Amino acid sequence: MRSKLCDRAWMGTCLVLLALLLQTGCAVNPVTGERELMLVSEAQEFAIGREQYEPAQQAQGGRYYLDPELTLYIQEVGQKLARVSDRPDLPYEFVVLNNSVPNAWALPSGKIAINRGLLVELEDEAQLAAVLGHEIVHAAARHSAKRMQSGMLVSAGMAGLGVALKDKSYSDLLIGGAALGANMTMAKYGRDHELESDHYGMTYMARAGYEPEAAVELQQTFVRLSEGRRTDWLSGLLASHPPSQERVEANRVTARKLPGDYRGREAYQRATARLRKTLPAYEAHDEGRALLEKEQYKEALAKANQAIRIEPDEALFYALRGEAHKGLGSDRQALADFDKAVALNPEYFANFLNRGMANQEAGNTRQAEKDLAAANSLLPTSMASLALGSLAEQNGQTDAALGHYRAAAQATGEFGNQARLSVARLDFPNNPGEYLPVKIVQDRQGRRYVQLQNQSPLDLQTVALELKVLDRQGNLLSEETLTFREVKAGGASDPALSRSATDASRLKDVKLVTRIAGYTQ
Repeated sequence: MRSKLCDRAWMGTCLVLLALLLQTGCAVNPVTGERELMLVSEAQEFAIGREQYEPAQQAQGGRYYLDPELTLYIQEVGQKLARVSDRPDLPYEFVVLNNSVPNAWALPSGKIAINRGLLVELEDEAQLAAVLGHEIVHAAARHSAKRMQSGMLVSAGMAGLGVALKDKSYSDLLIGGAALGANMTMAKYGRDHELESDHYGMTYMARAGYEPEAAVELQQTFVRLSEGRRTDWLSGLLASHPPSQERVEANRVTARKLPGDYRGREAYQRATARLRKTLPAYEAHDEGRALLEKEQYKEALAKANQAIRIEPDEALFYALRGEAHKGLGSDRQALADFDKAVALNPEYFANFLNRGMANQEAGNTRQAEKDLAAANSLLPTSMASLALGSLAEQNGQTDAALGHYRAAAQATGEFGNQARLSVARLDFPNNPGEYLPVKIVQDRQGRRYVQLQNQSPLDLQTVALELKVLDRQGNLLSEETLTFREVKAGGASDPALSRSATDASRLKDVKLVTRIAGYTQ
């Protein structure tokens, strides 16, 4: 038994470690001036923001490219607020995403995005400033880093850190580091962070001359929409930025204390004119997407054509029409539409992915490989990697196929499961022992039983296991072969009594060696 002195010494060591952790992990909040525990360094924040900004955009529709002047306008308003923020030195960037969900988000170091679906819900520049100011505070106050920190696993002595992220809408397709940024943009902020961002965001609005009352109106709108239970809002802005009457009242109190009177309605309406004019096209597209999910391909095709008549330069609409044609069996017309989508927007991964999958089905393997590689260069997905693995396998390139399958196997969902099956199918014959570890158990009489754990996704009808007992010099003392039947994927075989394993347990200076001698599926 450990003595009380030892216990006190152990507690003292823990307290020292805790003190060191707090000393090295404490930082001053650049916005509030308060000292807070911070385990993510600023250098890490900058790296995450820089590396994840593009993948996060790709995962949520890509950039809205049809109106560059609108993006410039958003950037001007954003930079005006950033200059009067508590961290004007951050490398702020602002982008408009081609997404109908009313949403806005910030990654660490000031990488900010706003969806066109939110822009059409706002009335003037002051309300836009309320949104962007709020997101600037999230970045300036390091809220994104704190959200990451809350999901970290901290081992003793800070030996390692890991980010634990819950599955979100794209987590069943994204592979590698691409999932991080997409999940960070969807993670929910806590009450304190939201109130803090509202308060200081309004302060930035006032410093830039905007009327703070616009932030009150914005929250009132959000509360009303949340009560109406519009699913697109609840899955977008309201999911990551939960509204409440408490926030409305807090904003109203703050607004009374702040100056500022600029609303900028005319400038905002002028900047968003094209979005408002083409809104019916995007509504038709979204309706078409819903019809596509229900396999109502003719109706989806009609919605796509309706959208194209209103806005003929939007790649999203041709992608929808291509998928509708594909569902109707019109493969040639589908490929033509996917070609048009790529031509109109060659910077969005889904356009290449759609065309790559269509070319693969059509037997155009060389073009399929190019398209799928281009899709993965923009946003790595399990769908593209799985298809690339299949193409490589067809060409007899087993090592390349395994590389693609292993990449796809990082994902969850259908494609990740298919990839894991493919990895096992190709790799299992060469390395069956890695997938079938041996477990040895003993009964009361000291006899040893052998059991196989099937860690592969393959169902096996029979498995032959060879066991040898060797002395120090490697001389064979005994051997046997056991046959196991119906070893299901993820399961275990029935235990089998092993003479060799029993002998090895009773002899000195010997070792038991096992080898998978054969199997059938």
